[in-house]
Amino acid sequence: MKNLISRPRSLSGLLLLSLTVGAALAQATAQPLRLPHIGDGNSMSVPQERKLGESIMRQIMPDPDYLDDPVLGDYLQTIWLPLRISARQLGNLTPELDESFSWNLFLVRERSVNAFALPGGYMGVHLGLISVVTSRDELAAVMGHELSHVTQRHIARMQDSQGRQTPFMVASILLGVLAASKSPDAANAMIMGGTASAAQGQLNFSRDMEREADRLGYAVMTNAGFEPRGVVSMFQKLALASRLNDSGGYPYLRTHPLTTERIGDMQSRMGLDAVEVKPPPLSMAHALMSARARALMSKRAEEIQELVLAYEKQTDVKSPEQQAGLLYAAVIAYSEQKQNDKAEQALNRLLNLTANYPDGLRAVRWLAADTARSQGMYDQCLKFLSDAETSRAGLLLQMHCSAATRQPALMEQAADRLQLWLADHPKDPLAWDAMAFTYAQRGQALPALRAEAEAKAVRLDEVAAIDRLRAAQSLARELTQKGKLDLAGQQEASIIDARLRSLEARRRELLHPNH
Repeated sequence: MKNLISRPRSLSGLLLLSLTVGAALAQATAQPLRLPHIGDGNSMSVPQERKLGESIMRQIMPDPDYLDDPVLGDYLQTIWLPLRISARQLGNLTPELDESFSWNLFLVRERSVNAFALPGGYMGVHLGLISVVTSRDELAAVMGHELSHVTQRHIARMQDSQGRQTPFMVASILLGVLAASKSPDAANAMIMGGTASAAQGQLNFSRDMEREADRLGYAVMTNAGFEPRGVVSMFQKLALASRLNDSGGYPYLRTHPLTTERIGDMQSRMGLDAVEVKPPPLSMAHALMSARARALMSKRAEEIQELVLAYEKQTDVKSPEQQAGLLYAAVIAYSEQKQNDKAEQALNRLLNLTANYPDGLRAVRWLAADTARSQGMYDQCLKFLSDAETSRAGLLLQMHCSAATRQPALMEQAADRLQLWLADHPKDPLAWDAMAFTYAQRGQALPALRAEAEAKAVRLDEVAAIDRLRAAQSLARELTQKGKLDLAGQQEASIIDARLRSLEARRRELLHPNH
């Protein structure tokens, strides 16, 4: 099934880039670093760090493994937002960084167990990580560590300690290292001569920075209400993978090697000995999101068939959460195989199984709505959605299914809700896509073109955005000449003119940053 609420792209270069990607700003030295106090000056300013992150994201976002999936995104936000609030409360996240950085969370359709932070507050999470961890608490352990690398500006500190390389030269090195993760030939095209091995070394933060991220990350996640056991169980999983010499599925370990010193330090901090600690129990919501991650990272026909077989050939007794996970993945797999009857049967079982789990049931109803939408049953799609939808996933599904019915009342109601969402989340590209689709369905060409431009601009594709706005300007002039531009159209044309001037100025700044 090609899910409407999932935009698969492919980020092959990120396999090797872990949450320490910003550390590629300089090669780590053998000497331990003296970390400056929070708030100390750095040669890289906050705006420079944000621009560096944007320059890297311009290369990442067009890649096929870049993924914007609102369902998984909504789930990760329930972890990410409390962590950020906690970092503010503890004084780790300063008002300047909170205001200036992007704090953009995105997914990478890769099976490897990895997560990474980019300069400027961008954070990527591999689907493989979501599929392997057994609780929100384990995810919070990784994300809290990543957040601490960002809030303590380890990227800028590393640059200060290593000769103050210019940020955009470093961005070029970074992208070369990313390409090396899957294709050494691609790396050679970007990193000439013997510098590739040096660049690889640049991906490692110093031990002092790792310890600081461990300490602050633990404080942030526990202050946010997550179970400390999540840190312990995540460390134990990584330690096991490390002892097995890392098969390649844990690139996190290559950039964040787990030393016995770090493990012992964290156990001491938690007041624990070296005994194995049981991870937090599997929740229904996490079981479903883990299943979704497995399904979305299954690209080949044989991988999709494996999801079907895992459901059809289950022999051992499963918990309700485990059963639900198998069913959820099977619905997506059956739909992808066009076995609609089997998808419907599995979906009905899943709805019954999750009836007493509110968070799980909501996710299943989104899946049911998207399955109906993919089969062209738009009225059925809307029946699975609440009239009081406030989440991104629900609003986007409601918008697309309402627009597809071509019923004016439904389209207007859904558009009003999505416009309210955009007022609070103006950098949501899928919401702008949905608005463009709806305007086009309603025959409103001018606002449709502007919505298309806004979607391009949010994805940092200023060239395409400018093209859409210029097309809108031409249409506005044509309508004016014909006397068909009403008051609403005139207001829209004014917005288009202002946005075009803004984006053209932004484009000039990117082309000539020193002017």
